[in-house]
Amino acid sequence: MNMDTENIGEEDWDELQRNVEATIPVYDRINRFATLGQVSKWRNYVQNRLPEEGRILEIGCGPGSFAENVVGRELVCLDPIPEMLRVAEPRVNSRRTARGDSLVEFVEGKAEELPFEDNSFDGVCSLFSFRDWYDKRAGLDEVLRVLKPDSSVVIVDPAKMNKMHGFFGWMWMRFWVGSYARIVCNIDDHPWKWLTKTYVHFGTTKDYVRMLEEAGFVNVRAKVIFPGMATIWKGTKAESGKCSCSNC
Repeated sequence: MNMDTENIGEEDWDELQRNVEATIPVYDRINRFATLGQVSKWRNYVQNRLPEEGRILEIGCGPGSFAENVVGRELVCLDPIPEMLRVAEPRVNSRRTARGDSLVEFVEGKAEELPFEDNSFDGVCSLFSFRDWYDKRAGLDEVLRVLKPDSSVVIVDPAKMNKMHGFFGWMWMRFWVGSYARIVCNIDDHPWKWLTKTYVHFGTTKDYVRMLEEAGFVNVRAKVIFPGMATIWKGTKAESGKCSCSNC
């Protein structure tokens, strides 16, 4: 297996995408179980950290679990898996139409090669997708490029606080979540095993604070909102003309 805190090897990434696609029928059900019902609260945390108006990009939208509840805003959803987009579009846009919100634009693509112009978004978010990025540094470089000056990226994912914490997180994913996934999917070789693998190789909260800063984000903050299951990071693109290096 070719994974580390920054990258996922090409073969592993292709296999990961196949397994993530296989989670679609039970995605929300197992997520609620895995997070003890807290996942909706965490999605609200992200939405509350995004600007109330403007153009927002969600990277790794999955089947639309977050996007369907984003009120107002001009929303663009990106995912590398066409089937995710096919499932998400009617789910999300039916909810937004009922509320009188504008339709969401769905785009196939990945974080490392965002198909958007420079300085084109007022906010970017990624929920439980960042750990699955093929190349996290390259993805953050792209996020910085498409953000407007003085706009922010918000990320939530299950980082560890330290190695011991990571061990207990692995136990939780392997046995608690894995056992439930095996029952729900009715197969031993269920796709959630791959999400356990990406968790094992995902870094610590501090690792990604440092990575955001090294990518050029300023005012980087992180908060553990549920030990082992959810950390939320926020970093801002410096205002035009201001230095973004960590030494200034």
